[in-house]
Amino acid sequence: MSDNLVLDILRSLRSDMTEMKADMRDMKHRMTALEISFASFVSTEASHYASTSSRLDRLSDRMDRVERRLELSDNAVP
Repeated sequence: MSDNLVLDILRSLRSDMTEMKADMRDMKHRMTALEISFASFVSTEASHYASTSSRLDRLSDRMDRVERRLELSDNAVP
C-alpha cells in the first residue's frame, strides 16, 4: 500500500514538474520578447534625444550669428 502511495506522489510530482517546465519555457520566451522591445525602445529614445540635441545645437549657433549681426552680444564681430 505504501509503495502505491509513493508512486502516486512521484507521478503527481512529475506532472507538476512538467507543468512548471512548460511555464518556465513560456516565461523565458516572454522575457526575451520584453528585452527585445525594451532595447528597441531605449535605442529609439536615445536616437530621438541625439536628434533633438543636434537641432538645439544648430539653433543655438544660428542665434549666436543673429546676435552678432545685430550687435546684440558681447562677442560682436566688427
